[in-house]
Amino acid sequence: MAEAILKFNLSDPDDRVEFERTSKSLDMALSLWEFGYNTKKGFERELESDEKTTDREFELLDKVYQKFWDILNEHNINIDSIVQ
Repeated sequence: MAEAILKFNLSDPDDRVEFERTSKSLDMALSLWEFGYNTKKGFERELESDEKTTDREFELLDKVYQKFWDILNEHNINIDSIVQ
């Protein structure tokens, strides 16, 4: 069985930042998952319910979310492998 232990000196400011990053990583992953999968659907529903919505607005929404996924890919972040 593989095992890992992370140890931080919370008196050291740099270690404190690393501890905060590590301890909030699941929250960050869940936030990214929520944004990536659920908010786009909500925006699409809002656009679909507004009769003034144009195709351009849907195209812009697609571009924003494509950029989001591109940024995650550039940093080798696979949300599905983190949030299960």
